[in-house]
Amino acid sequence: MASPVTPQFTAARRRLIDELRDKGIKDMAVLRALDLTPRHQFVPSGVRHRAYEDVPLPIGSGQTISQPWVHAIYLQTLALKGDEKVLEIGTGSGYQTVLLAHLCRHVYSIERIRALIETARDAITECGVRNVSLMVGDGTLGWPENAPYDAILVSAGSPEVPKPLLEQLAEGGRLMVPVGGREDQRLMEITRRGAQFEHRELSAVRFVPLVGEHGWDTK
Repeated sequence: MASPVTPQFTAARRRLIDELRDKGIKDMAVLRALDLTPRHQFVPSGVRHRAYEDVPLPIGSGQTISQPWVHAIYLQTLALKGDEKVLEIGTGSGYQTVLLAHLCRHVYSIERIRALIETARDAITECGVRNVSLMVGDGTLGWPENAPYDAILVSAGSPEVPKPLLEQLAEGGRLMVPVGGREDQRLMEITRRGAQFEHRELSAVRFVPLVGEHGWDTK
């Protein structure tokens, strides 16, 4: 699905995967997706030498690519089987988008910053991924035309759970969203059971603010 990873980064990528294993990432499908996805293609050239460190990195427009452990714990918790339809809120660099593409049937991804989505589209195309649809827009509104979704991943911190995203979950579908303040949040897993939603708190996280009608304003 993805193009071959540049050989010069192979050793660094394998070290990162070993580090993530030591931190509790055991899902072989997630580890395979990390191995297939060249993170160095999703970061600016000035920080490319740090692409396989387990740290967040700047990607421009005041945004960051999350540390690989955060992506991995999201994906390991979801335990995707391969036939799901997934909505991603916050395309960012496109790195998580490609990870998801290796794990599900189709990824719908929304990004509010046009410059980021254009760069992400180029990187995604370079990886040879085809099961991805991208849109510029307010992620807090979701993408209702393609709902319901088996999983929804939010890659920014929200003051509360955006109601439109709950409405777009399929029965048994799960929403992963960081909820809290602008600087620190708690990662929540929310599962739909008919008209009810089960909430489970997973861990402390730190994401950029989720901006939109059902998130933070731009101020």
